[in-house]
Formats: sequence, C-alpha cells, structure tokens
Amino acid sequence: MSLSAQAKVLRALQENKISRVGSDKDIKVNVRVVAATNKSLKKEIEEGRFREDLYHRLAVILIQVPALNDRREDIPLLVQFFADKIANEQGNPVKEFSEDAIKLLQQYDWTGNIRELRNVVERLIILGERIVSENDIKLFANK
Repeated sequence: MSLSAQAKVLRALQENKISRVGSDKDIKVNVRVVAATNKSLKKEIEEGRFREDLYHRLAVILIQVPALNDRREDIPLLVQFFADKIANEQGNPVKEFSEDAIKLLQQYDWTGNIRELRNVVERLIILGERIVSENDIKLFANK
C-alpha cells in the first residue's frame, strides 16, 4: 500500500470519517480493521515503506500464525476440510485422499501457505482419480 493510501487509512481510523472519491463531504464510520500481511512490518517501517503511526493504530491484538511448513501435522485436516468444502461448492461427492497422498503433501514446501494448499487440493479433486493417490499428487500438484 502506498504511503499516501496509508495516510488515508490512518485518517479514517483516527477521525472515524471517510469521504467518497470526488466528494468533499465526510461520512461518519464505525469500523474495526482486521489486517494481515506476510511481511515484517517492523522491517517495512525501518525501510520507510510503512507508517509507524498506522502500525501502532492497527496493532491492537497481534496474532502470529505459523507458516504451513511449520505445522505440517495440520495438512491432513486441512486437506479434508478443503475437499469437503470444494465438493459442497461444486455439488460433487467428496473425494478421498490416500494415506500415501497425504504423506507426500506433508513433504512439500508450501511457500504459498494455506491458499496454495487449497488450490492444489482443488486441482487434485478436478483432475485426480476417485481416491486421490500419490501418483495423482506427482502428476497434478505442480510441486
């Protein structure tokens, strides 16, 4: 986010007011902001790319979510969750993942974290066999 956009967000949070583009009329707002980043905001502040005052305005409750690579034991549950959700969204029966397929998914380097895993699960559901196998993972996971 540009520094000028950060200034506008900071103003909106401090004054509880925003204005539409092209308008000079303020609109009162009452909001809570949930923000996420994969960057170190302390480092961004040091390098002049993030406003320290905005950081302190946003940093009310900080939650550190470990990378997927640091919690590989969650992968089987996440695969099942995504498989159920995707099947429900598409109106299809839920596909199973073999134990070997899950073990192989647990070995991969998940640089894209949860979003990457979800996309891979969706691809495997679309392209894989009725029971997604280790071979399906090797063919379609693009890892």
